[in-house]
Amino acid sequence: MVENSSHLCDSITAFYNIEIRDIAFFGFVWNIKVGKLIGFLGTFLFAGRWIVQLGASKISGKPVLPLLFWYMSISGSLLLLSYFIFGQNDSVGIINNLFPMFIAFYNLYLELKHRAEARRH
Repeated sequence: MVENSSHLCDSITAFYNIEIRDIAFFGFVWNIKVGKLIGFLGTFLFAGRWIVQLGASKISGKPVLPLLFWYMSISGSLLLLSYFIFGQNDSVGIINNLFPMFIAFYNLYLELKHRAEARRH
């Protein structure tokens, strides 16, 4: 079983390190790999959740955290976590994304529980 897990991790890591192309941007050359695109997507989701929160708060006229905020938090954290595990093998990034992911899962659980209770009454 351990050998199969190791082979799977090696396969995922190899996928994350597939080179797509080099891009020159502001005088820097970026080596774009599949893993980096996954990391960028995670970053955009994790940062974009604040734009969703701002829009929802503007509409309601008070601070709110819509369900989409929590889904974007979890999705962004999972993508960034996979990037730091398979693309970078970076323990700081792994820990940095595990903590908010668990908080987001818990808050989503509380929100869904609250909504279910409100529907029953």
